[in-house]
Amino acid sequence: MDVKIHPSWKKVLKEEFNREYFLQVTNFVRMEKMSGKIIYPPGPLIFNAFNQTPFNEVKVVILGQDPYHGKDQAHGLSFSVPQGVKPPPSLVNIFKELSSDIGLKISSQSGDLTPWAKQGVLLLNAALTVREGEPFSHANYGWAEFTDNVIRILSEKKENLVFILWGNFARQKQTLIDETKHLVLFSAHPSPFSADKGFFGCKHFSKTNTWLVQHNIAPINWMV
Repeated sequence: MDVKIHPSWKKVLKEEFNREYFLQVTNFVRMEKMSGKIIYPPGPLIFNAFNQTPFNEVKVVILGQDPYHGKDQAHGLSFSVPQGVKPPPSLVNIFKELSSDIGLKISSQSGDLTPWAKQGVLLLNAALTVREGEPFSHANYGWAEFTDNVIRILSEKKENLVFILWGNFARQKQTLIDETKHLVLFSAHPSPFSADKGFFGCKHFSKTNTWLVQHNIAPINWMV
């Protein structure tokens, strides 16, 4: 795969990249493309989260499930869409919570969360690729093992991170995190189907910044 990934992650994940399961998932994605399937995000953006947020700069992890499966939506950052693409419903609800939590009025015109990634917010999907129009189509081919190991490595090698887990799927990753040295925040998923069941009012953005400041870490400017 034609991928771009920051050198700091290449060093930390060197062993993962050489494991059998990882070779299998990369081969699977390659074969999907060779068979004519349209795969999102484009090859250079599959590891965009790892390219935009160097390992040594990670402060916060926001876990998504898999990439958007519509044309031009996915660009390798969980919940984010590229400039010029209308924010999907879950992201609109994230912006609503930002507004009620910290009074931040975000224009619904831009759903590009790259500014968060540049400040140390790792926008990690559990699966890094998807077949066009088929959600979760690549979820069971090795990506979960890779991203679970990413979470474990972050938990082991870093301190005072904030892990934001929205929805039941993300919450299952709690066991990978050492809660004696990291903050783990849970809520319902921001999807329109569940946002009113605990996502709205969760105040995760202010809670994240409070934790960071308490540990002498620069808070996140959530404006995009």
